[in-house]
Amino acid sequence: MTSPPTEPDSAIDPVLAMLALLGVDHEVMACDPDLADTTDFCAAYGIDPSDSANAILVAGKSRPGQDRPLALCMVLATHRLDVNGIVRKRLDTRKASFAGAEETALVTGMTIGGVTPFGLPSPLPVWIDTAVMARDRIVVGGGSRDRKLLIPPAGLLKLALAEAVDGLAHPAPIDA
Repeated sequence: MTSPPTEPDSAIDPVLAMLALLGVDHEVMACDPDLADTTDFCAAYGIDPSDSANAILVAGKSRPGQDRPLALCMVLATHRLDVNGIVRKRLDTRKASFAGAEETALVTGMTIGGVTPFGLPSPLPVWIDTAVMARDRIVVGGGSRDRKLLIPPAGLLKLALAEAVDGLAHPAPIDA
């Protein structure tokens, strides 16, 4: 006989431990790992994409003798990150790009589809598009592909290196 799933113990789960430490009101939402990518998740679980925020690791071109500049950007699923404009300028680099899946996993300790700014192994700047802050509650990654977090956007600003950034992303064109 198997026991019903329980919420992971925050004492050993860095994501839940960080949420508790910061006092962020949250709800853990179970998720089929095969449906963790935003479009699939929203369709399967009846979530409005404008209430879903993606955590996207961006990286700048490194300069000799310096580490590659990185930031974690939070943008609504209905928006597109301005990588070549504001992100590149904020990273103070000639070129910026989305980090690949392997680099994202290495830096965050999480796989794409579950990345969250909570419980990162090392501090990173977290830039939050102001459109995210305008929502009442948002769904973000839960640290793994088998869960998401429902939080008030203000909870993101409790992170030490987090800031809201106007124009970080722009509404995506609607497919005809």
